Amino acid sequence: MGILRLIARIMGRISTFRSYQFALLLAAALAVVAFYYFGSERQNFSSTTKRIKQSQASHNTNRNDADLTVDTGLTHPAGSEDQGGVEHDLGGESEGFMSRRGDSGAVDQHYHALMMFTKVDKSRSLQDKFRVAMLSMVKLARFLEGEVLVLHFVSDPASRELGEKMLQELLLDATFKYEVLFHDVEALTQKLFPIVEAMQKHFSSGSGAYYSDAIFFLSVAMHHIMPESLTRILQLDLDLKYRTNIRDLFQEFDLFPPGAVIGITREMQPVYRHTFWQYRKENPQSKVGEPPPDGLPGFNSGVMLLDLGAMRASALYNQLLEPSNVAKLADQYRFRGHLGDQDFFTMIGMEHPELFYPLACGWNRQLCTWWRDHGYGEVFQLYYRCSGPVYIYHGNCNSPIPDD
Repeated sequence: MGILRLIARIMGRISTFRSYQFALLLAAALAVVAFYYFGSERQNFSSTTKRIKQSQASHNTNRNDADLTVDTGLTHPAGSEDQGGVEHDLGGESEGFMSRRGDSGAVDQHYHALMMFTKVDKSRSLQDKFRVAMLSMVKLARFLEGEVLVLHFVSDPASRELGEKMLQELLLDATFKYEVLFHDVEALTQKLFPIVEAMQKHFSSGSGAYYSDAIFFLSVAMHHIMPESLTRILQLDLDLKYRTNIRDLFQEFDLFPPGAVIGITREMQPVYRHTFWQYRKENPQSKVGEPPPDGLPGFNSGVMLLDLGAMRASALYNQLLEPSNVAKLADQYRFRGHLGDQDFFTMIGMEHPELFYPLACGWNRQLCTWWRDHGYGEVFQLYYRCSGPVYIYHGNCNSPIPDD
């Protein structure tokens, strides 16, 4: 019995020891499990949160950037994802200026507008003017289902980088589908210079090399630069403020009479009364440089409708581009200008007004009054007045634009 009690006591101690040891091992195991369990949960929560934030940031970035791909047309219907598009090239290497939407096979109708966007990165004034122009355009623009506004910007690399950033904001509230295309000004100048070089000496400021000024004659020869699939385009200055739906301006193309190739508004200052002074002196009965409605005041190129198809088809217009004919007319009218394409259109318009469709003055309500204070105060209002509604304000020569 004594031995049995001893054995039992020893077994009890061993059992107690094992239970204690087991308890320690179990506690340690639970601690390890808890550490890894809660530790991994915290890590997973942190990683998931990070991924969510990254995903949100990526989504927000993509939402804004998706509308702008350099040299690629992106169809952007408001409130939906990008529908895709086709690449365009101002040099004529495009596949065409159409894009297909969805799987229905329907072809969108494109409305093209071009703006010069060079040296904007160096000018806060140009940036402010561009902001006013785009915000007012976007606010009032309305297009039908299946219609796309294609915005072309001729730009240098630095301005293009700035333009891409600005347009992400300026187009954010667009309710219509659009495409944005940037075109390199140097590449265009290389193609344009051989066509317009001979005429530049008659319509460019200064003397010497005219290469850098060639781009200011883009509208004159755009029908040679654009692919033939593009038949109509607006060319617009940056210093504009829109007061109506820009789609309405495109409808003016349908009012062109036979033979007209360009829609343009008259000049609203006595610019060409001054420029044609010698011709007017030699021909005192001429209407050249006289104010409207019966005179020929010349044109302002701030807003232009270029019917590229008609320009290509017009034998008369293309003959007038030949250097010998440009020189002949410049000599006939004793003309020497400095305003690029505007001067060329004004000069040939004196001889061949049938090439031009006269836009109402409200489509390009110029606000500059410089000539009023430089010798032409007595006749200034004869040129400057514009009756009827104003559709587009043009703040030329840095003139302030009225607030709505």
